[in-house]
Amino acid sequence: MPEPMRARCLHPVFRLWMGVYMPLIFSPVIRKGKKNFKKGENYIVVLNHNSFMDIPVSSPWIPGPNKTLAKMEMSRIPLFGLIYKTGSILVNRKSDGSRRDSFAKMQETLDMGIHLCLYPEGTRNKTEQPMQSFFDGAFVTAVKSQKPLIPGLIFNTGRVLPAKKAFWARPLPIHIHFLEPIPTAGMTLNDVPALKDRVRTLMETYYTSRNNKA
Repeated sequence: MPEPMRARCLHPVFRLWMGVYMPLIFSPVIRKGKKNFKKGENYIVVLNHNSFMDIPVSSPWIPGPNKTLAKMEMSRIPLFGLIYKTGSILVNRKSDGSRRDSFAKMQETLDMGIHLCLYPEGTRNKTEQPMQSFFDGAFVTAVKSQKPLIPGLIFNTGRVLPAKKAFWARPLPIHIHFLEPIPTAGMTLNDVPALKDRVRTLMETYYTSRNNKA
């Protein structure tokens, strides 16, 4: 199917699939903040990143069809690679051309009215800090497209499937909290550093205050 029809058809399929699978492994997904997504609007959703579970868990629970940016290697994961292939903009990080092409594809995604889900930490957080530093990409894309940002926090995926432990998992409920949109209309690229710092401070404060309660 051509986009955006493919994304709109597959999103409820993935949501049903993961809606059955996650409770079966005793890790149901609990969502908060759906009301922050206004009908007829599409957003750039920025999320923290602690585990390989983040993309296949978050993509079905973002309200409406969406695409994320994922490493090419992720598409080779058995079963879940299907979500990465069809629900992601795949990028070869070793190729400058692939990285440049991914920015054009992200803009095309937004132009089609599909949400864009990005992880500004760039890779899984393996540190003892709540979050790593953020890269500029998500915020440059938001300013260039003039689309609002929705910060989101994922809780417990790092405990269910930790980045530092292979072949180890524990069942826990997973919580996803979507915060209020941050408009970017009227901003220029000069505003990117301040926007990035604002979003990171907001996300880290929220995550730290609620992480032990999720």
